Amino acid sequence: MLLLAASLAACDDNPDRAWPINLVSTAQVEQLGGKTWQRILAGTPQARDPARREAVTAISRRLLRAAGEDPGAWQVAVFAQPAINAFALPGRYIGVFEGMFRVADTPGRLAAVIGHEIGHVQSRHGQERMNAAVAKQIGLRVLAVALQLGNVAQANEIAALLGAGVEFGLLLPYSRRQELEADRRGLRLMTKAGFDGKEAIALWQRMAAGDARRGPSFLATHPAARDRIRALEVEMGELARGTAASQ
Repeated sequence: MLLLAASLAACDDNPDRAWPINLVSTAQVEQLGGKTWQRILAGTPQARDPARREAVTAISRRLLRAAGEDPGAWQVAVFAQPAINAFALPGRYIGVFEGMFRVADTPGRLAAVIGHEIGHVQSRHGQERMNAAVAKQIGLRVLAVALQLGNVAQANEIAALLGAGVEFGLLLPYSRRQELEADRRGLRLMTKAGFDGKEAIALWQRMAAGDARRGPSFLATHPAARDRIRALEVEMGELARGTAASQ
């Protein structure tokens, strides 16, 4: 468990560093992503509005070309779901729920959403999360066996409590780090594709309007909207300085 904690802490210190122990291969993760995508397609109706489908497809292609990707190798779909959500899966899949159009109501804001999802895939966050989950399960099983072999009273309860500590103390902050990294990558990507980076901040300002009922931030898998806005403003400042220095 100490090794697991150290590994996760090391990743948090460097937001661009991948999971240090590769317990799940890229091929396995992409295979799982493909199977998940097929299940979603089979069980979730797609949007009928051609304008929304065309908008998501066109913006995705523009962003993917800017990211050095082949748009033809990706599958993109808009689902007839009211939730304000979007997702990306390993293996090059992007899904946008129709509810997202309530806040991503301009091409630039939609680009911020899709760029964020492309950032997740290019950063291999799905593989990192699967590695973290596998490491957690291995560590807890070893710990439980060690406690039982040592005749420690309430061994199962102690192991369960430590499991909660790992979940709230390590894995969830690690997930928040990934979200902020995808925000940064998405901002850079949409800017490179010719979209106004300010639209990403406008998106999260709209999202913040529905953020009042959030629980404690340390229990959240995603950063609070205000934290994302602050991080995006810092990133935009760095982009502006980099542009000025190159001129």
